[in-house]
Amino acid sequence: MLHNPGVPGLLFLELNELNFEYVEHYARRGLLPGFARLLAAHGYARTRSEDVYDHVEPWIQWITVHTGKAYREHRVFRLGDGARAGLRQIWEELAARGLKVGAFSPMNAPAVPEAAFFVPDPWTRTSVIAPAWMRRAYEAISQAVGDNAQGRIRPASALRLLVGLLLYGRLKNWPAYASEALTGLRNHWPRAIFLDRFLGDCFLNLWRRTRPDFATLFLNGAAHIQHHCMFNSPAYPGPNRNPAWYLPQDVDPVLEIYRLYDRLLAECLELPGRPRVMIATGLHQDPVDEPVFYWRLRDHTAFLQRIGCEFVSVEARMSRDFLVNCADAAQSARAGALLRSGKAPDGTPLFEVDDRGRSLFVTLSYPHDIERGLRAEFSGGRTEELSEEVVFVAIKNGHHNGIGYFLDTGARSSPQSEPIPLGELWQRMVAAF
Repeated sequence: MLHNPGVPGLLFLELNELNFEYVEHYARRGLLPGFARLLAAHGYARTRSEDVYDHVEPWIQWITVHTGKAYREHRVFRLGDGARAGLRQIWEELAARGLKVGAFSPMNAPAVPEAAFFVPDPWTRTSVIAPAWMRRAYEAISQAVGDNAQGRIRPASALRLLVGLLLYGRLKNWPAYASEALTGLRNHWPRAIFLDRFLGDCFLNLWRRTRPDFATLFLNGAAHIQHHCMFNSPAYPGPNRNPAWYLPQDVDPVLEIYRLYDRLLAECLELPGRPRVMIATGLHQDPVDEPVFYWRLRDHTAFLQRIGCEFVSVEARMSRDFLVNCADAAQSARAGALLRSGKAPDGTPLFEVDDRGRSLFVTLSYPHDIERGLRAEFSGGRTEELSEEVVFVAIKNGHHNGIGYFLDTGARSSPQSEPIPLGELWQRMVAAF
């Protein structure tokens, strides 16, 4: 697809779950100059998504943005299912109208063969349309994100990521990469900033190479950090605090990821041709009333085998989730029953299980601390030392709220106005051309 020089460009930045009230808090203090200028010039609108809380998930909301269809129409409920839904997405719609399109890390989206570039999110394995070393770097990113709770990266992935940084990471960002890599050995939140910085560099590199009319970039770092570090932000007004062993009180990871986005936003606005920029968050987060511990299985396959679970294969998903593939519905039912039977000594279930016929979507939902000596009971037996089976992920600070935010440098909006349906963003993107 050829670039149309007569069409003004549009960048759509998908800053997942970003809290605009927190952005305003920092902007008033002079800490986010880019956002401050945009908010003063254009304001922002609120968006609304689903009424059922179980449907307020980013992998559902971004399908709505990309297709213009609410959940009742698209029916995509799980991360990874979007690639098989057969829905017409915004990139395909605009490509069919003769526009050159690109996408980097769009959540839960199938590949777009017509795209100038298409790099999937780290959790949805589909085709990568990009130069060879970008494809290799994507493989490294996917592995690192999957093993983020353990802070582990395989040697081959580390090499691919290093080459990717040399090819796509901008020289001026190397000191920040080095600092985040070093602090990321001990903490989870610098790794999220490192990843989003790298994704932003890769996106800008591919944009400059291909000059698409329409391109999207999805970033998840703020969502991850808010979920697990919100209590450390001065913008949080509540009484909860993270324990010092988890996060020192003088550290504010929320501000750090917001500062990265502020600089990235400024760079997007200064790209050749000065493209129009739209920002959407899909939803936002509210602080939880009581902190919740997040855990991830250390080795999904080995654990399932140890408890006597029958299955064909297992695929790790985001954070606590994993997909268990079975030979048939009967095997899936047996595996589901076994996992549902898992309980801590106080009777708290360990897993939430969604049986989908020949597969199970499973969440390790146990919300408390797992100390040494904690055993888990299953219908077929027990595991005497649950602490050896799991990896601590983080302490949950924030949970989802279906209200999101939308800013458009081609319009003026007010947050006091009635929220617009999230699916309406599709038409606003189309109307920009």
